[in-house]
Parts: sequence; C-alpha cells; structure tokens
Amino acid sequence: MATFGDFPPEQGGNERHTPAGDVSWERNVLRDLAFAAIKEQRAKRRWGYVFKAFILLYLVAFLILSFKPAGLKTVTDAHTALIDINGVIAADAEANADAVVTGIREAFDSETAKGLILRLNTPGGSPVQAGIINDEIRRLQKEKPDFPVYAVVQDVCASGGYYIAVAADEIYADKASIVGSIGVRMDSFGFTEAIEKIGVERRSLTAGENKAFLDPFLPMKAADVDHAHDMLDNIHQQFITVVKEGRGERLKDNDELFSGLFWSGEQALELGLIDGLASSSKVARELIGAEDIIDYTPRPNYLDRFAGKLGAVMANTITEKSTWSLQ
Repeated sequence: MATFGDFPPEQGGNERHTPAGDVSWERNVLRDLAFAAIKEQRAKRRWGYVFKAFILLYLVAFLILSFKPAGLKTVTDAHTALIDINGVIAADAEANADAVVTGIREAFDSETAKGLILRLNTPGGSPVQAGIINDEIRRLQKEKPDFPVYAVVQDVCASGGYYIAVAADEIYADKASIVGSIGVRMDSFGFTEAIEKIGVERRSLTAGENKAFLDPFLPMKAADVDHAHDMLDNIHQQFITVVKEGRGERLKDNDELFSGLFWSGEQALELGLIDGLASSSKVARELIGAEDIIDYTPRPNYLDRFAGKLGAVMANTITEKSTWSLQ
C-alpha cells in the first residue's frame, strides 16, 4: 500500500518506500507545531509584560502627582491652614491624636499660614485621644498667640469632637449641624440568661476580687456599677471643665447643657456652644482674611501601600516564572 508522496515506478515516482510503522515525519511535524505554539505564547507573554509595565508607570506617575505629603508643602503665599477630623476619634482610626497633632504643628510652624481651621465631622470617640489634641492646641496657642484657630462643624461634632472644638478660639457650624453630647458612656452586654438557656457553663479563674469587673456572663454587682458610675462621673467632670475653660461666659445657663443631649447648629448658637453659623470658606475669607485654603491633614501614605502591593505582585510573578522554568 502506497504512502503519501509515493508513486509507482512506471509513473516516474520515487522507488523508495517509507517502512511500515515509520512515523518520524509525523513526530517532526508535531514537534514543529508545538514549538511554534510555545514561541507564540512567549511572544504574547512578553507583550503582556510590556503593556503591564506601561500601566504600572502610568499609575506610579499618577500617584506621585496626586498624593503630595504634607511635609513637602512649598506654598509661599498667604493662606488658611485646614485640618480635617473625620470619623470616630480613636488610636487606630484615621482621626487619631498622633496624626491630627502632626498636622496642627505643621500649620503653626508655617510662616505663610494666617490661621487654622479645624473642620470637624465626627460623632466623638476616645476621651484620651481628644484630650491629647485639645492639650496640644492650647500649648501651641500659648507659644503663638497671634495665630487664630477656628473650629468649623460640618454634619456632626459630638462628644469627643466637641472636646476638641472647644480648644479653638471660636466655633462655627451650619444651622442644621449636630452639636453637643457633652457626656461619657460605657457600653456592654449581658448574656447571663442566654448561656443558661443554651446550657453553657461559665468558667473564669481570676486573682483579685475585682478582676472580673462587669463580666458580661455574670449578673451585675451593685459595687461594680457604683464604681463604674464614679469613674464615668470623674471623666464627665473633666469634660465639663474643658468645655467651661474653652467657652467661658459664652455658655448660657441651661440644666441640660452637660446632660449628654445634642442640638442643631441653630440651637447650639442660642446656648453658647458655638459662635456663629458659617462654612470653612466663609471663616477663611472673612475672619482669617486668607481665602486660599491649604489642607494640612496628614493622609495615609497611599504610595507606600501601593508599593507594598506592587512588591507582593512582583514576588508572586517571580515565583510563578521560576515554577514555569522548572517544568
């Protein structure tokens, strides 16, 4: 039986015949096809790397231009410094004392900043973090008394937020802002009945008769409650003292002022909790006299975060490439 390419001798064909079972030419064809496919995949992969590299360079350039560290300000014209205090005030939150104080110090150190606006939009938080910020503002004001500080409330300035605001020379808000909540709270839950219903046995070993203070899995003790109230009253009194020192005679005589209630901006003005109704732009323009506002708020370093993620991606890519080379 003739194979492909063979012709009988009488028709001028080649008299050589491929031995039966010789499929080397088929293997060669398959090998060539396989190598061609591999080369094509490698070429596509190289172009993919080039494309990704261009995208990466674009993103890096965008981040460098978009996120300028506060410490690299080169503003030489007169301006109003601005610090944003947003969200819950806590050590592990964006509105933490270290970050806020850093921005405030930079504003006070600026030779061209004519004043500082603390723009607050916070429900409160840690009395410790708020107290650190309040203390630092007062310290800097003594060192630079001609540098005015204004607090401007956006939607909410309650509890710890107001603790910070009273360090300012004056406080302004929108007529619909929420202001106040001069009080202290401690929250917990009680699970005593729940664990009894589901058959859970509470096991807690302590050294010290009060170490299991206000244990949520045990019935509340009258002595624990009394001690907690004493502690809260002490912190509340600290809060009241700070507010009175900051606001002075501007506060109106009202029995509910330090009860933990909050009011609208319009009501807060009547109670002496704020000094007027105004926005940040208005305060900068009409009170500080420098309409240009420069944001001194320390922001998270997105470039470092991006570099970290980029390093992880590159490491994974190198690992995958090494795996490919060993296969």
